[in-house]
Amino acid sequence: MSTEGLFGDDLVSPEVTSQLPQGYRIRSLRSTDFATGFLDCLRVLTTVGDITEAAFVERYNYFAQQKGTYYVLVIEDTVGKVVGTGALVVERKFIHNLGIVGHIEDIAVAKDQQGKKLGLRIIQALDFIAEKVGCYKTILDCSEANEGFYVKCGFRRAGLEMAHYYNTAGNTNGVAAKSST
Repeated sequence: MSTEGLFGDDLVSPEVTSQLPQGYRIRSLRSTDFATGFLDCLRVLTTVGDITEAAFVERYNYFAQQKGTYYVLVIEDTVGKVVGTGALVVERKFIHNLGIVGHIEDIAVAKDQQGKKLGLRIIQALDFIAEKVGCYKTILDCSEANEGFYVKCGFRRAGLEMAHYYNTAGNTNGVAAKSST
């Protein structure tokens, strides 16, 4: 399997990199990150499910084929374990002169790594990518309990999230797990 990531290092913020704890690294998600704790890190956030390595690689390959749409970052600790992650999903619009909107998703930091400003660094790194790829704004949904964190990251309340959940395969209880990001 390749150690190449979803996107190039030119989209990784040098400023954010310099502000990480010593020995930590921020980089693009790789197809090999099934073995580095990526899914375990996401489990801090919400239900992930029983995903096989083959299914993980299949989804990774799908993301990789959608050039310019999925930007998944990870922070790895001094031993190469994924301890933080976040994603930017880029939406191309007809409105705002064919504008591009960035959606920040799935911000997660391992419980034993919280308090090190890794969440802030992930948000800053995703904002850097959004600006570099031409987004006119970046939006995210979060719980009221997490609003203060995102305000500290430079976001402001700009609306109300609405949801309509579907009973889909893999969703055994009929209600999708609600993200708290």
